[in-house]
Amino acid sequence: MTAFPGILMAFMTAAAPVRAAPMDLKLPAVERSVTPEGLTVLSAPRGPLPLVSVRLVIKAGSALDPAGKEGIADFTARLLRRGTKSLKADAIDEAVEYVGASLGLGCSEDALFVALTTPAEHLPDMLRVMAALVREPTFPEEEVASARTRVLAHLATEQDDPAALADRAFNRAAWGNHPYAHSPLGTVRSVKGFSRADLVKFHAERVGPRVSTLVVVGQFEHDALVKAVDAAFGGWRAGPDEAPVPPAFEGLPAAGRVILVDKPDQTQVQVRLGGVGMRRGHPDAIPATVMNTVLGGGFTSRLMTEIRVKRGLTYGVSSGFGGLKAGGHFEVSSFTKTETARELIDVALGELAKAREKGISAKELATARTYLSGLYPLRLETNDAVATSISDVEFYGLGVDWVENYRSRVAAVDVKAAADVARRYLLAKAPLVVLVGRASELKSAVKGLGKVEILKASEVE
Repeated sequence: MTAFPGILMAFMTAAAPVRAAPMDLKLPAVERSVTPEGLTVLSAPRGPLPLVSVRLVIKAGSALDPAGKEGIADFTARLLRRGTKSLKADAIDEAVEYVGASLGLGCSEDALFVALTTPAEHLPDMLRVMAALVREPTFPEEEVASARTRVLAHLATEQDDPAALADRAFNRAAWGNHPYAHSPLGTVRSVKGFSRADLVKFHAERVGPRVSTLVVVGQFEHDALVKAVDAAFGGWRAGPDEAPVPPAFEGLPAAGRVILVDKPDQTQVQVRLGGVGMRRGHPDAIPATVMNTVLGGGFTSRLMTEIRVKRGLTYGVSSGFGGLKAGGHFEVSSFTKTETARELIDVALGELAKAREKGISAKELATARTYLSGLYPLRLETNDAVATSISDVEFYGLGVDWVENYRSRVAAVDVKAAADVARRYLLAKAPLVVLVGRASELKSAVKGLGKVEILKASEVE
């Protein structure tokens, strides 16, 4: 999990309700129901376009990967579309493409999901296709082998990508022994060992209606939707009664630690600095989003001004908070020439210290609030965006007024609130430092930052 700069953090909190302001948004009314089998359905009629977006969210993310099978949740998501008892892979593709629909599957640390957008008239048929994927996948052996090859190729590409290596090394060190520590993709070692039996087992144990939520947004009649959902998902009685909850994240285990990932062929160095953040839904998240917009969440931020504009040390630098169900991190991300790595680190840490000690100005605060309030509605223009927002609110318990009152909460952040979160989260303790580049030349550059560990790229799993 990498840090999310600026507005991406906006979906991470559930602050106490506040009085709605004229500028607040209004989402379509959401109706909640639960099927006899336990599937939660959230439906929100929305026009005027004759399109419907559907999002099925299953509490079966990579945090639930069994030990030694890291990546199996993501691998399962990839294989769901590659054949069911009633449809082969080609038939699934043809059915979707024939009606002009789109169908995607994915997996995060917290959830496995299926996303569908379809013309309204074809919603019943497309719901049946979606249901078949999660109810009766067959995981053909040849498709398992093909998917394994593709994932291993992806992992090999990441080994050659310094930015990807830096993100992976940072996440592994930052989460320590927590289930979030491994990439949802898994490792070369774990993926090589995947078998069809592993997929069948994970699907049987983790995928079912009682740990799933179906969100439907667009043009439909309620009674017709109820019939379509029943036709597609009725009788689905698989999976667990409830999903395990990832353990709470107790804090950064790697503070004051320096990790050098050796890439001798690199003339530049990837830089990551980090510390403890917050779980998704934490009350500090909106004040932190506003504060971070000033610090490193945009092109006119303090970090960008000091590191790129004034000193020319990089083309880009950002900071942000990334949060999941059990916890999160604060992270600064950039890159520079090997010989200027320490200067960039020192300037970044200096800007964090300045914000931590003095906060941000009233003028900076006003600009950040205006920016965030103006940008937020753009994230809710499509049915798919609204469906994603509704599913996030449900999954992370953000509160039914979360979207509608988001801009009011941003407007309510004052200088003191921004200063408070800066003091709490801007690396008051020694940071975790991750550098990817020529380790032989970087060892002297990180002197005094903490205990140094040198890894080969192949050791970053």
